[in-house]
Amino acid sequence: MTRRVQTRGLDKVDCEVKCKVPREFIRMDSQRKPSAKPAARNGARSLGAAMRMILFSSRQYDRDTFNEANASFHYELHFQESYLDSETAILAHGYEIVCPFVNDSVDAAVLEQLHAGGTQLIALRSAGFNHVDLVTAQRLGLPVVHVPAYSPHAVAEHAVGLILALNRRLPRAVARTREGDFSLTGLLGFDLHGKTVGVIGTGVIGRTFGRIMAGFGMQVIAYDPGPPAADLLALGARYEPLDTLLASADVVSLHCPLLPSTYHMIDAAALAKIKRGAMLINTGRGGLVESNALIGALKSGQLGHLGLDVYEEEGGLFFEDHSDTPLQDDVLARLLMFPNVIVTSHQAFFTREAMSEIAQTTLGNVKAWSDGVPLNVIEHKPARGA
Repeated sequence: MTRRVQTRGLDKVDCEVKCKVPREFIRMDSQRKPSAKPAARNGARSLGAAMRMILFSSRQYDRDTFNEANASFHYELHFQESYLDSETAILAHGYEIVCPFVNDSVDAAVLEQLHAGGTQLIALRSAGFNHVDLVTAQRLGLPVVHVPAYSPHAVAEHAVGLILALNRRLPRAVARTREGDFSLTGLLGFDLHGKTVGVIGTGVIGRTFGRIMAGFGMQVIAYDPGPPAADLLALGARYEPLDTLLASADVVSLHCPLLPSTYHMIDAAALAKIKRGAMLINTGRGGLVESNALIGALKSGQLGHLGLDVYEEEGGLFFEDHSDTPLQDDVLARLLMFPNVIVTSHQAFFTREAMSEIAQTTLGNVKAWSDGVPLNVIEHKPARGA
């Protein structure tokens, strides 16, 4: 589960955002000596028998892409629509591989149940792993693998789409014309060309986003604790401290992983420093932003536009149809009432290309693990001095 530690900024992350993680979380690759091999704790399977894999929070699009990718691997796949939690973990008993998604709960209680039921590998079909108790996983000898990168263009382009839709009031414009209203009142936007965009986190997705915005003629400024990205510097981008970026950018876009050091990095204090009337875009993780603080910033006009593809309390809400029931989340309900706010339901990753890459990488991770040369493993390492 996410540790809610009130720390801001990325200064404690000594590596490239999105592709690398802090010292205490080391991603291993096939170049290094394998730390874990498949263990037949509950009896070896018969020779040639396919490994069994259960995918939680799966929908028809998961079935389509994973079944297509599985033609090259021949695993026995079971698709479960339910979220993974302490009540549904029993469904995974007897499956060697458990494949959770971003809003599944992979906490200590769940991991204990999975381990007792014979699970040997946690194969995340996501880049983020903040929903996994890595300490418990390592104690139980359960390797955790993830998909570190998949079509960075998908997420970057969605962020651009939110910017354009907010700036030119496209949802309102479309709704009007459908009703026969062709007036322009209230639809005034601004040129992106010549404005400044602030990119927080310049991993693969952040760099891709920065290059796109440079193509619009925007000045790119960036914040990342790691080394500056050469491709952004070549485009004339400059790196600034976080407070300087917030005060200077007309558009601020978040492309960070959710870590203790990035939790609520955009809180009330940060919003007070942002350039008045600026646009904030979050396609990273919901916990990067203190949701309650957004309402005051929008009401005062300090925040001019808000585009969210992720939301701090999205678990149990996103990826589901709740159109026939009242929205129980009061903060989200209030945010949706603002005309200068657009919320999409964690769909930035959702392109044909990205879905295919996620399936191929996830199944490839399983094969590499079963071959004894695990790829993309996330391991907990105690912090220095601990």
